Amino acid sequence: MTHDDDTPRDGRKPLRSQAWFGRQDKMGFYYRSFLKNSGQPHDRFEGRPVIGICNTWSELNPCNQHFRALAEHVRWGVLDAGGYPLEFPVSSLGEVTMRPTAMLFRNLAAMDVEEAIRAHPLDGIVLLMGCDKTTPALLMGAASADLPTIGVSGGPQLRGVYRGQLIGSGTNIISMSEQLRAGEVTLRDFHEAEAGMNRSAGSCMTMGTASTMASMVEALGVSLPENAAIPAADARRSLLARLSGRRIVEMVDEDLALSKILTPQAFENAIRTLAAIGGSTNAVVHLLAIAGRIGIDLTLDDFDRLGRDVHCLVDLMPSGRFLMEDFYYAGGLPVVLRELAERGLLHNDAPTVNGRPIGENVQSAACYNREVITPFEAPFKAEAGIAILTGNLAPNGAVIKPSAASPELMNHTGRAVVFESVEAMHHAVNDEDLDIDASCVMVLKHCGPKGYPGMAEVGNMPIPQKLLRQGVRDMVRISDARMSGTAYGTVVLHVAPEATAGGPLAFVQNGDLVTLDVAARSLHLHVDEAELARRREAWVPPVPHAERGYAKLYIDHVLQADRGADLDFLVGRTGSPVPRDNH
Repeated sequence: MTHDDDTPRDGRKPLRSQAWFGRQDKMGFYYRSFLKNSGQPHDRFEGRPVIGICNTWSELNPCNQHFRALAEHVRWGVLDAGGYPLEFPVSSLGEVTMRPTAMLFRNLAAMDVEEAIRAHPLDGIVLLMGCDKTTPALLMGAASADLPTIGVSGGPQLRGVYRGQLIGSGTNIISMSEQLRAGEVTLRDFHEAEAGMNRSAGSCMTMGTASTMASMVEALGVSLPENAAIPAADARRSLLARLSGRRIVEMVDEDLALSKILTPQAFENAIRTLAAIGGSTNAVVHLLAIAGRIGIDLTLDDFDRLGRDVHCLVDLMPSGRFLMEDFYYAGGLPVVLRELAERGLLHNDAPTVNGRPIGENVQSAACYNREVITPFEAPFKAEAGIAILTGNLAPNGAVIKPSAASPELMNHTGRAVVFESVEAMHHAVNDEDLDIDASCVMVLKHCGPKGYPGMAEVGNMPIPQKLLRQGVRDMVRISDARMSGTAYGTVVLHVAPEATAGGPLAFVQNGDLVTLDVAARSLHLHVDEAELARRREAWVPPVPHAERGYAKLYIDHVLQADRGADLDFLVGRTGSPVPRDNH
């Protein structure tokens, strides 16, 4: 049996792919015949949902190195359910090796995903994502295309182990590099820890950005339950991939498009989950961008309003002791979601890709280790959600992660020590003559979306070497940059507008007093308006970092952090209308 592109399938919505494969004319011959060169039988084209497996495998991205095998499990699931799987590659953003920052290319990858989906004969999409920026990039692109979509994360690495102790990717890189600079460990120790940290395929096994965004995918309802925490090396990750392949075929039959999952209630669930897991500050900018693509008006205020009274329940690095493998064995994200649901902090009726509401999915979730996942009444850290700061230094907002900060610095006034660039900062922190003490506030400029460009993870500035030797391990640090989700410290990030765009951060000078008051949600520069106006008048904007190519396009069109740092012309949803024929 064949189908014309507008023929109903037993009352179901016609398959989009039949506009390519269901035609009995020159172009139908053309579209089918070239795919038959791989040995496909003709019945593959007869009314079967065509499922695109969007794969971010790359040897340049070690966190996603197992995705070829994961894609095969998805493929078998699609075939089990009667679909026709077609795997396709998109940009793979490797956080570890990309310069100047993978974040510069998040929007480019999202564009790649969106256009690849729209241009090809696809009815549903499985997103294979893991390393930090691959998750938001794929969700952004898929949201703009708006077909039935399911997410499969690659999973975290196995625990890092060094001399019998747990070590976490990113978190202990930072702590051990500070110890090395302070002379507390040797280079041999350093190299030994390197070999013990990353012991398997997968993304960072701390609650860094990769694990946070995998948790956001599950909390948004875009993945099957347990997606967030199953280790990459665990066979249950492969099983989840196969089940996801089966489920996407059903989703196509149900016309369960991504816009039916990514509702305002889903984003509210994600924000509260972000607070409850002590998740990465990077999730703020990514969720804002994803919401912008699907047409939901999410703001920084929503993060503070919804997350402010939510306790951090998960004792994981960088805020705590354990790692993602422990989190999974303790019951994983469903336990956290159940804790929220039972206290009226979850929209239980929010739909998910498995066809059931999220509250039903987690109603029987059991916790097997209350050290790792604490009960809401006895939380790991109380009221530790992402805090949104405003004030004359950040008119459009800034973020701080209280669960990873020092309590004694949460209300602090200090003298600004200003670095005009990341290069100047790296040079100065090792200068014995740097005029700085532990009470000072380190201020870094020109590291925002336009300034770096790409808003790199440099906001958690290293402590000056002479202070490290005095035992100082944290200071208030302020910038328009981001920091790794694996990082920690009293670090104010995402200051908007950024310095390069002429935000007040650009006009801070050495010696100015700055007050951080997290309880009051305030970031204040003690300089009067007349003096700020004088400095603004004398300010000379920096020369852009790029004169051509994608980097120039990015600098010219990127939005500020408080709006998700997407490109202005990509905000919104086009859907997936069938394009014109190519011949």
